[in-house]
Amino acid sequence: MAQDGRTYPRVAGGVHVSGPDGDVSPSPAPTPAAPPVRGLTAQARALAAGEVTSRALTEQALARIDATQATLNAFRLVRREAALAEADAADVRLAAGERAPLLGVPVAIKDDTDLAGEPTAFGCAGDFTRKTADAEAVRRLRAAGAVIVGKTNTPELGQWPFTEGPAFGDTRNPWDLAYTPGGSSGGSAAAVSAGLVGGALGSDGAGSVRIPSAWTHLVGIKPQRGRISSWPDPEAFHGITVHGTLARTVADAALLLQAASGSTAGDLHRPPPVDVVAAAAREPERLRIALSFRMPFTATPKILDPVVRGRVTALAERLAALGHEVVEADPAYGPIGLTFVPRATAGVRAWTRRVPDPALLDPRTRGVARTGRVLGGPALRLARAAEEPLRRRVGALFRRYDVVLAPTTATAPPRIGDLATLSGWQTDRTMIGHCPYAWPWNVLGWPGVNVPAGFTESGLPLGAQLLGPAGSEPLLVSLAAQLEADQRWYERWPEAAEQSAEHAAGQTADPVAEQAVPEPPEPIV
Repeated sequence: MAQDGRTYPRVAGGVHVSGPDGDVSPSPAPTPAAPPVRGLTAQARALAAGEVTSRALTEQALARIDATQATLNAFRLVRREAALAEADAADVRLAAGERAPLLGVPVAIKDDTDLAGEPTAFGCAGDFTRKTADAEAVRRLRAAGAVIVGKTNTPELGQWPFTEGPAFGDTRNPWDLAYTPGGSSGGSAAAVSAGLVGGALGSDGAGSVRIPSAWTHLVGIKPQRGRISSWPDPEAFHGITVHGTLARTVADAALLLQAASGSTAGDLHRPPPVDVVAAAAREPERLRIALSFRMPFTATPKILDPVVRGRVTALAERLAALGHEVVEADPAYGPIGLTFVPRATAGVRAWTRRVPDPALLDPRTRGVARTGRVLGGPALRLARAAEEPLRRRVGALFRRYDVVLAPTTATAPPRIGDLATLSGWQTDRTMIGHCPYAWPWNVLGWPGVNVPAGFTESGLPLGAQLLGPAGSEPLLVSLAAQLEADQRWYERWPEAAEQSAEHAAGQTADPVAEQAVPEPPEPIV
């Protein structure tokens, strides 16, 4: 046993958990359903081998989007004609022998990201001007050959861990349509979890990739700040927001991340490149892992659901069984919460100046913008100045440990509408209660990866975070891939999504897969 916590034994089972809150029953196993689509990696291979056309894959994705839009409501905008034209162009390039990492593969992006010829409404109502140029992240996806089928829903200016709003309606969780998929990348999460696309771009300013990934049984990578360019903004939300990726497997999330990664001249943050695709196929060395359940101070009530604690503890036991040292230890967060609020609220205020009609904004958004006006001066400068001391304070843990394992959320997803009619203060208080774990890594600008952690008794997904210091994406991806090979979470599909896509499958046969479960990732070597 280490001096600062409990060492977890290497156990053979790891499904039944015994911990500080008592026994937790095994996670229920939803009945595996036939997958709607295989992942990005498998599709890219099939395209390169001539086994399928990009047009067939894109038609399939569009048919499934149409079939589920009335129920899941994952997309704000669907590019039918443009996507099919891009697919046809990709088929010409493939036939000529050209190869690129995602050539011909359909993907989606979040509606906070500029796409030439389309508006960027970012969850807001109003008549937005169409953009004349792609964001740098989209430019890089296009350079990798991806076909952009559409833009996914997000709550107003990405503020909340639910994806609902008068501008576009309610986006629902494929695992249970009565519940939210989370936010703010909720549309991307719903689209990938339901198999409408094999992967999607999201963004993460307080957990907005990791939270919906946790609540929809996905891998979600929040990379190092600047790993994916924020251009045309030099940085997003004063440095707390980054683009990230959502997929069903580690290899797919890594492939999409690598395709979108890279800097441009105007970026304020330009970390050296890393190879996450290679890391996804490489087994990590024996690691020292800190299991942390501590919540940073926020002056609001927060309670960790015992079922969430149990599922994360079960993952800790599995990591110990895989040969890693797992010890209970917590980062020293200190006053990190005081530095988050000025950056977040000032970022919202800046975005409200871009909307065509501010009167259409949610009253809660206008309230946050007023706070951002107050905190956007000296308080914001102090918050930015505190970032490096906070990195040293929190980073001290990484002198003893390689990775932090923590819950992604404190609870299971809430029901649709639970937060929609609350006041601004009530919304903040409630969402912090659900999601107190993710946002500190946004202040620090460091990478984190959500991995599926099992299910509640009623079958709602839960997640856990693997967190590291600057530049640790390859280590986190490698560890996540090792855990994925052990847990095989990609074999489980939401039944509600499969049922809602039935008539799309009848219209468009799956051009890639005929088997009942997705092709497993390449073995770790």
